[in-house]
Amino acid sequence: MSVTPVAAHPEDEMPDVGSVDLATLAWDDLDAWVDLDRDAVFAAMRAERPVLWCEEPEIPPFPRGPGYWSLSRHADVVEVSRNPQRFISGQGTNIQDMPIEVAEFFGSMVNMDDPRHTRLRKIVNRSFTPKQVSRIDDQVQAKAEAIIARVAPLGECDFVSEIAAALPLEIICDLMGIPASNRLRALELTNIILGAGDPECTPDFLTLMNAAVELSQMAQELARHRVAHPADDLTTALMQAEVADDDGTVLRLTPEELASFFILLVAAGNETTRTAIAHGMYALSTHPEQRRILADDFEAVIPTAVEEIVRWATPVIHFRRTAAEDTVIGGQEIAAGQKVVMWYTSANRDEAVFEHPYRFDVRRTPNEHVGFGGGGPHFCLGANLARREITVMFREIFRGLPDLEITGEPDYLQSAFVNGIKRMPCAFTPKGV
Repeated sequence: MSVTPVAAHPEDEMPDVGSVDLATLAWDDLDAWVDLDRDAVFAAMRAERPVLWCEEPEIPPFPRGPGYWSLSRHADVVEVSRNPQRFISGQGTNIQDMPIEVAEFFGSMVNMDDPRHTRLRKIVNRSFTPKQVSRIDDQVQAKAEAIIARVAPLGECDFVSEIAAALPLEIICDLMGIPASNRLRALELTNIILGAGDPECTPDFLTLMNAAVELSQMAQELARHRVAHPADDLTTALMQAEVADDDGTVLRLTPEELASFFILLVAAGNETTRTAIAHGMYALSTHPEQRRILADDFEAVIPTAVEEIVRWATPVIHFRRTAAEDTVIGGQEIAAGQKVVMWYTSANRDEAVFEHPYRFDVRRTPNEHVGFGGGGPHFCLGANLARREITVMFREIFRGLPDLEITGEPDYLQSAFVNGIKRMPCAFTPKGV
């Protein structure tokens, strides 16, 4: 099965929307999704039906749902993101409905509304501020250097598993205090959870649930150990954290809340950053003029390059909200209880916001992408850490493997949720042999 990359069209050319018939468009199964020319479909939606009613796919064990509104314009995605009272997350953020206990188990506070969302966010926020992220700068740098040193003698490797996935996994595991003996298994389990829909990664729902349960057990065992044996890691800090609520009540994480947050952080913190790094390397390899611009003045260009890589990759393809009341979005009446799906992939190619949206431009500014979400209370908690990891990883690639090239087509994850790359070969002049 072939998968059309998100950015598959010639630069500065709008995709051909002439063959797209929105009246008959049906994303009714995964095969239909992965075989779509998504650029063309989303461009047609933005031009003709920016708020489009779609049939809902049946993904066992969940039955076919009632349908949902697809939002393809940047402005509408931002409006929904920044109005959590009108568009709530507590009924789930995946397209398919599932028991809320299951949704919270997988997504922690991503699938919560206030006051529960604010309660958890207050506890964990302090660990992800720019000041806190700056404290681990040396750690991120050392890890990146070690990764490049490890692969340098090989001359070739799989870029995803050996380079892109290695840094975020090691940083998250260090932050959480996951023992070295559990790290490979943690990566395998997160691949299963975020690979749902791709039969190679997650063949069925039972495999998915088993992976989540095992990761949860790993988290609870670590939490119990840290209560008795505190250490200098995020798990200890979270288990000991106390935050006063508005009424003076002291808030602390329960072991179950810690486990759910652990699943969210290990999965999201690993997959989305490695996806951005992998897509970024592929984009730089296929746009040599942009690579030269970055290489010639790395420190000056990398801040805008990171934002462009995140826009270009859009690691999370969509999230869902549910209308809490009868409302209007993009001129379309939405009934209370109806689902709205924010297609970040489309919003990040919106012609009304981005000049030449199909051009990869490492000096793009302004760049109001929604690769970390559209703002509001659910804006990506790890955005600062992701930016830092992407910056450091590319700095070390340019220093240590300056002639690294992607030597084959990426093997894309078959998913409508994560714009992942499973494998991507690369080659470079061996060093230190």
